[in-house]
Amino acid sequence: MITSTANARVRLARALQTQAKARRREGRVALEGLRLVRDAVASGHQPDFILYTPGSAEIDAFVNASRLEALAISEGVMRCISDTQQPQGIVGVFSTPKLPLPALPQRALLLDALRDPGNLGTILRTAAAAGVDAVLLAPGCVDPFNPKVLRAGMGAHFRVPLAERAWPEIETFCAPLTVYLADARANLRHDQADWSRPWALIIGGEASGAGQEAARLAQARIAVPMASATESLNAAAAAAVILFEARRQAGWP
Repeated sequence: MITSTANARVRLARALQTQAKARRREGRVALEGLRLVRDAVASGHQPDFILYTPGSAEIDAFVNASRLEALAISEGVMRCISDTQQPQGIVGVFSTPKLPLPALPQRALLLDALRDPGNLGTILRTAAAAGVDAVLLAPGCVDPFNPKVLRAGMGAHFRVPLAERAWPEIETFCAPLTVYLADARANLRHDQADWSRPWALIIGGEASGAGQEAARLAQARIAVPMASATESLNAAAAAAVILFEARRQAGWP
């Protein structure tokens, strides 16, 4: 059992949990919690290694059945690695998922200056559930592999193509798409827009909304109707309402 925080793999896992520059340099991420680790493995992604604290029947059973490289660590070491107040007993180190963007996108989500990790993770989880086939992050968004984003995303990072792109690249990607911008002040209701053709939806940041580049790219602005006393929706809530309306119109799957 590893009992020292000076261990090289412990130090790597801790760095991946706390430093965006380490995640970029190593090309790896740390997934904390059995559900995230198990979902990533089920999606066909093999971890470089797993660190776990023995004693949980569910975690021990997963480790014993998986035949993955798993190293037992003390509870004190796990507390050092963990990004949560209550460590979840298992951390897996994986290569950063890099699913290829579709050559001919049909349903794309563009995120502009989204800085709240919880919101971004929730939006990614919603995008996966709504069948979005690409998510592009414009400059100014929070690191999509931040531990809080990973936890809120609930495995979406391993199911939906995700890429950070500059605005010229985003514009090229969206050339064949009808681009809508979510704007609480718009006159066009989200359920009156035409979602039958290939589209892209821009969701702006929590504080100041979408920026000038997003506004320039948008071909139409849409709003979710709300009671008069409500000024706006949370970014994640707005994304969910609009994305599922788009899929309702287009039909499933």
